[in-house]
Amino acid sequence: MPKHQETRPLPYSAQEMYDLVADVASYPKFLPWTAAARIRSRTPCDGGGEIMEADLVISFKVFRERFGSRVTLWPEQMKIDTEYLDGPFKYMRSNWSFRDRPEGGCEVEFFVDFEFKNLVLQRIIGVVFNEAMHRVVAAFERRAVELYGARSLP
Repeated sequence: MPKHQETRPLPYSAQEMYDLVADVASYPKFLPWTAAARIRSRTPCDGGGEIMEADLVISFKVFRERFGSRVTLWPEQMKIDTEYLDGPFKYMRSNWSFRDRPEGGCEVEFFVDFEFKNLVLQRIIGVVFNEAMHRVVAAFERRAVELYGARSLP
């Protein structure tokens, strides 16, 4: 069961990074292995949040799968929670949180935990999982530079 957790200081505001991650429809423009994204629905939820159901198509070599997820956006708390709905996983969940730093920039915390139904896919991803997670995180950072310009941490 691959899990990945990291916290990174970034030279952008918590709001900027929250907006970037919440824009699921744009993932195919910059996220590795993401071939397509479709927003199924968006509905308000209690506590000032919004629930978005979305499909992503992941493509890696001969592997191409669609999976659905429920993304709960918490703009007031600057958090994003994702739950698996359907597709090639036994389960999948991820969480993002964003906090402005007093000295400038923000701190982004990311956690993901998943397991494929297919044992062969699970073994393949196990071999490249750490590299894949670093590429995904780097893709979000590059996207921030594209959207907000290059900045340095204070």
